[in-house]
Amino acid sequence: MLQVLKSQSSGVLRAGVIGTGAFGRHHASKYAKLNGVRLSAIADPCSEARRATAAAHGVLAVADWRDLLGKVDLVSVCTPAVTHAEIVRAFLEAGAHVLVEKPIATDVDEADALIALAEAHNRVLTVGHQERFVFARTGLLDYPDPPLSVECWRAGPWTGRGADVSVVLDLMIHDLDLMHQLIPGNVIDVHARGFAKHGRLADEVSALVAFDTGAMARLHVSRISETRRRGMRAVYGDGTVEIDFVTREVKNSTARCLRPLEHDDPLGESVAAFARAAREGGATLIRPEEARRALETALLIDEAAAPGRSRTPEEQALYA
Repeated sequence: MLQVLKSQSSGVLRAGVIGTGAFGRHHASKYAKLNGVRLSAIADPCSEARRATAAAHGVLAVADWRDLLGKVDLVSVCTPAVTHAEIVRAFLEAGAHVLVEKPIATDVDEADALIALAEAHNRVLTVGHQERFVFARTGLLDYPDPPLSVECWRAGPWTGRGADVSVVLDLMIHDLDLMHQLIPGNVIDVHARGFAKHGRLADEVSALVAFDTGAMARLHVSRISETRRRGMRAVYGDGTVEIDFVTREVKNSTARCLRPLEHDDPLGESVAAFARAAREGGATLIRPEEARRALETALLIDEAAAPGRSRTPEEQALYA
């Protein structure tokens, strides 16, 4: 049973948020509404950002996240991806339960070390793949037979967020998480090509992923598109399921009985499930091992899409 740290005076879990940018502000709002949880502190090196969030919730605000070590029972880490491993490690060692925004880390060895550390300290570690809450509600994951192939596409305009990593670790990793939920087995081959516009890291990537089961997945992601598109198509032996996540339309020619796509509040569900797991010792929907698997595939795609990498004739033909 996972141990739980509680405020000495009230038995209420003390929550903290590290990073109060676009995502961190939302995490803070979710904690502030939870029963049995008190949003007690936030940390951000940007004085304007931390003051605004602190004023909105009447909580302690610090510039250095290290000042909150040992002072919170559970924490959301909403900082740039390259900082995740260091911050998550420190809070786990200090005895806090951790919800880290995706990706879990930027290196597989780092992810493995964090998972082992959470187990050693009996702490909850989960990752912000909140879109799984939306997808799971359709019921498609309830069917055991996997698709023969999956296609995912995600495109939107440049915002500047997540630019510390490639678009694969920034955005495609959501689709890789869903892909691995649908397709069992191991990745045996990856082909990819990428394009960088705003720096050395890819802003647009197309990838083909092959599994040892014979299933295939095609993925395309862009953070420099003029139009916003996001969807998925899964081909089964008895038909096709296609989901438009923007319009919420679900087309289904299979025998599966699927529910409508409802966005509701996936972040709120994620934060509430995390707090419940910290209190009761239950499992979270997104296990860190699953986030690690998505990270591993993402890094394979990043490597395959690296600029200047020579392409075989077969790879060139895939994207002709």
